[in-house]
Amino acid sequence: MRVDSWALTDVGRARKHNEDGWLIDDQLGLYAVADGMGGHAAGEVASAYGLRCVQEQLVKKKPLLDDFSANPTPEKRARILREVELAINVASSNIYHMAQRDKKRHGMGTTLSMVLLVGNKAFMAHVGDSRIYLARANQIHQLSEDHSYLWEQIKKGAITVEEAKRSPFSNVITRAVGITETVQVDTLVFDILPGDTYLACSDGMHGYIESEAELAQILFAEDGEEVPRRLIGLANARGGKDNITTVVLRVPGDADDPSAVDVIEKIDVLRRIPLFRHLNYKELVKVLNQTQQKTCTSGEVVIEEGSEGEEFYIILSGEVEVTKGGRPLTVLGPGVHFGEMALVDRSPRSASVRARGETRLMSLSRKSFFGLVRTEPVLSSKLLWSFVQGLSQRLRATNDALSDARTEAAGAQPFGELEAMQREVSRLGSGEIHEDTQGGDLSDPSGEPTP
Repeated sequence: MRVDSWALTDVGRARKHNEDGWLIDDQLGLYAVADGMGGHAAGEVASAYGLRCVQEQLVKKKPLLDDFSANPTPEKRARILREVELAINVASSNIYHMAQRDKKRHGMGTTLSMVLLVGNKAFMAHVGDSRIYLARANQIHQLSEDHSYLWEQIKKGAITVEEAKRSPFSNVITRAVGITETVQVDTLVFDILPGDTYLACSDGMHGYIESEAELAQILFAEDGEEVPRRLIGLANARGGKDNITTVVLRVPGDADDPSAVDVIEKIDVLRRIPLFRHLNYKELVKVLNQTQQKTCTSGEVVIEEGSEGEEFYIILSGEVEVTKGGRPLTVLGPGVHFGEMALVDRSPRSASVRARGETRLMSLSRKSFFGLVRTEPVLSSKLLWSFVQGLSQRLRATNDALSDARTEAAGAQPFGELEAMQREVSRLGSGEIHEDTQGGDLSDPSGEPTP
């Protein structure tokens, strides 16, 4: 997919040297920002070398990238992700050993945030505290997460975002390319949609952005070429204490394109489902990547009562009818989900589900769900917390239903008659005489005739 791209870097108002670097390779579809660190110009060396090394490694994988563009599959997507991680780790190893050979460069390293466009997919990889933003459908989403001491404190709730802005530890990062031989790389795959704008920038830029609304006003400007100049001008006007670098990508078209609307609606549907209510945009994209889509014809069975369930379903369009023992229970429409317990429970399905007319479904398998749980600790914690909340609500609802049932049963006529009988037996047991309503003999409680 064709994109327009622009980049600009500036030394800022306080530094003497620019240790930032950027890369635009339209032919390969690679766009990146790096922010170097280290004395004696070592930071400049680390950022430049890191970018070049990643580029060289990915050029070698061009056949794989072309193959994925022509025939995208989940297996090829996973292979590309592994190659992207490997490329960054090759750069980390080479920078590390370069620093070991030259004491003047000891401890040098660099952040590296990149986007690789392949077919209609974007592969993001990120290390450090540079950032990648996505501007889509009038909203701004931060796709990268800072690997910094302050960000860790914010996540733990130890400090607020406002307190972090005033902290003296703003430059302390917890992860960088080249500080060690290998480095953990954050990755994400997402759809490239018409109208998208992507921003990769160093912390000398994003540190001066006061709000997402302010960033949106700039990124959604019509003139894409002007965006880097406006951002750098803003950073310098507010202090320019660090080097400033921006890379901007814009996909032609707009968010009203059917292909864009389809993906945006799927993410909105996921966001409204209780199981995913605690997930941020990046995490919703990760869930979406694990889903499958199918179209059912009228009358087609989606779930058979008594069968073992393995998939959770969401209705995108159309309707399904739910039956139990052949009796209709309800009809479900777009945006409604069913079968979520199959993700954690192998019990037989409790009801059957059939399509009413052509119906489009999105599904998440148990295998894919547990894959997310194993590989995404934060996301899995949110999912499991949602499950606990859901089960708790169901338990409370069941308890309330049982309580109501007991109340109704106590006031029902059969039980009222029983209570009257119990009172009469008690009265007789106390020695009172009872006259038979049919005119029979009088008797005492012992049953003996009364004189």
